[in-house]
Amino acid sequence: MNKFFKYIMCAAVLLMLSGLSSCINDLDVEPIDPSLQSDVTPEQLLNKCYSVFATSGNNGGDDNVDVDGLDGGFQHKYRQMWNSNELTTDEAICGWGDEGIPSYCHNTYDASHPMLRGYYYGLCIGITFCNQYLQVFSDYNPTMTAEVRFLRAFQFYLLTDAFGNIPFATTISGENPEQYTRAQVCEFIEKELKAITGEDASDNATVLNDPKPKKYGEAGYGRVDKAAAWMLLSRIYLNSEVYTGTPRWQEAADYAKKVMDSAYKLHTVGYDANGRQFTAYQMLFMGDNSKTDAAYEAVFPVIQNGTRTTSWGGTDFLICSTADGDMHPNRYDETEVNGLYNNSAWSGNRARPELVRLFFPNDDAPSGHAYDIAEIAEDDRALFETEGRYLNVDDESNFKYGYAVAKFNNFMCDGSKGSDITFPDSHLFYMRVAEAYLTYAEALTRMNGDVAPAEAVAAINAIRGRAHALQRNRYTLDQILDEWGREFYFEGRRRVDLIRFNKFGGDTGYEWQWKGGVYAGRDFEAFRNVFAIPTDDLIANSKLTQNPGY
Repeated sequence: MNKFFKYIMCAAVLLMLSGLSSCINDLDVEPIDPSLQSDVTPEQLLNKCYSVFATSGNNGGDDNVDVDGLDGGFQHKYRQMWNSNELTTDEAICGWGDEGIPSYCHNTYDASHPMLRGYYYGLCIGITFCNQYLQVFSDYNPTMTAEVRFLRAFQFYLLTDAFGNIPFATTISGENPEQYTRAQVCEFIEKELKAITGEDASDNATVLNDPKPKKYGEAGYGRVDKAAAWMLLSRIYLNSEVYTGTPRWQEAADYAKKVMDSAYKLHTVGYDANGRQFTAYQMLFMGDNSKTDAAYEAVFPVIQNGTRTTSWGGTDFLICSTADGDMHPNRYDETEVNGLYNNSAWSGNRARPELVRLFFPNDDAPSGHAYDIAEIAEDDRALFETEGRYLNVDDESNFKYGYAVAKFNNFMCDGSKGSDITFPDSHLFYMRVAEAYLTYAEALTRMNGDVAPAEAVAAINAIRGRAHALQRNRYTLDQILDEWGREFYFEGRRRVDLIRFNKFGGDTGYEWQWKGGVYAGRDFEAFRNVFAIPTDDLIANSKLTQNPGY
């Protein structure tokens, strides 16, 4: 049976839930044994709605996967969001020969792509869990219901961003879902988010909590509030011209400003104690990022715990896939490559030269470790391991060709060890406040004829100031795109930004190394700005039409 409908249409999906009580700190629920129990509590099902962002299954290491027939790594939301939005762009390349990776790196993916198929079904099953909750427990607790509506809206956003016109269902029934256009999906998301923030007076019975940043261990950590909804609204509006044909820059700026003015804040103070120093930017991606003030930047943090939420697709993937055994990104611990100690260097993803040129435009990055390279670049974000490596990716299969990215690790600021030697404690930040600053700046600049007004300049300088980078008094749109790259590289969003700036598919005139499968780079077809609907879903549902070009 088609995997999408297996879960969308079958209420017996409840039998597969196991609660994962570790995924939400303040929901202490017992796991479900499917062989002994056939019903779930609202707390357990809410827990599952959140847990799909952290793992791909109900056991450690993405075991007992949510979608039968797909590897846990293939259906992990973050991993496949990352692969589809990074490997296809000017930022990342991977030397693994795994099925699907070369076609990502060369922009030749099609309707049979295994990882896109996993991403598609991983999002579909997540939406199904939310639909199940809202169908059974919507009257149980207003705030919990609002949170589930956000989680569903967020996954609909990821699905339509990637796949364009998508199957759309908000209930579990015996009918094949209709196909919605991007514009229809965005309209639904907009209405949902305005309802759960209380803006829609006709539907404000279920409202998210007011914005309140938290650290791990505090009640409600890992659960979304109004700031997450505002951030998603700003993201929809920022990309509205791509999704619907109608620009909505003012709304993008307005909702980004709501996040900027909320209790969530840029993390700007680094760690300096007991002879150890880490920059504020580094602290966002370390093993204790949920326990330091870095957590106050995380608008939508997803818990990763080395002993309780283990996965090959979350921060473990970010940390291990970007490392080899020769890396030494921590000046205080030269013996370990990234703060993990077992199977922690996979030698896969590294930087294309275009990413490095955002920091070293003259190709003059010296040989050294990440902490030295960042200091020489005069930008805390330039976290590249260059020693013994080559800037250009002359050999795609060799990890030494392409500088290594040392942005993610499991080191603790105080030098203590993580909870496990294989899986990290570094949490996934699906959304963080810096996005609001750049969204605000870009939207204002687009409304001002490609010249950043004073408010936009101030927002960008706040981001650059946190990184101890040079402050400027003028920014163009192309410079803002570069700033998106410097701030968010390897965080799973580059493809979206390139498309918005008309620098991805089509006759763009912007090439990067190995773009389109050619070393010097070449333009590829504009239809690849959206991915193909998986073939088996088209076969199962006659209401679906494939995206043009595939």
